Amino acid sequence: MFPFVRIAKDMFLASRMPRFTSMTETHVSQHICWPHDLDFWLELNNGRAMSLYDIGRTALAQRPGLIEAVCRKRWGLTMAGSITRFRRRIHGFERFEMRSRAVCWDDKFMYLEQSMWKRDGECASHVVFRAAVTDRNGLIPPDTVLKEMGRSDPSPEMPDWLKSWSKTEDLRPWPPMEADRAEPIPASR
Repeated sequence: MFPFVRIAKDMFLASRMPRFTSMTETHVSQHICWPHDLDFWLELNNGRAMSLYDIGRTALAQRPGLIEAVCRKRWGLTMAGSITRFRRRIHGFERFEMRSRAVCWDDKFMYLEQSMWKRDGECASHVVFRAAVTDRNGLIPPDTVLKEMGRSDPSPEMPDWLKSWSKTEDLRPWPPMEADRAEPIPASR
């Protein structure tokens, strides 16, 4: 089940924090790995880690005014891709810090990065998302979204590693191919 209570708590806390003056500021939040977050090995389940990252992104979107703009215009938020790296375990009842920030944006997507940090200073996991704002006609360019937020921040230059991932993501076939066929899997109706 999605952690609705946690997201309400983090949204409340974020609403009491100062607004971001820059789109690339980092939102920092504190979390605990509860028993219902655990997998069979008594560590943070990777699916639950992604749900917790959802919470961090929602609070991140609130701080510069994106949530207000999305609600006002009746837009939607979506993910168009992600890459994840898990390196250290987070165990039951362990406290950790999540850091969430926008790295840059292009003509279609905003690139967001998030990480979970253990109390000893080690990074447990890192995820990068290709995110978009949508309406019924499709993707809304980030510059249009920024204008609706009353901002005109220029995008920082995209890091080389992120450029490489973005290019690779654009080369990926869609819809995906079946292993034993060279044709796309037909879309279900």
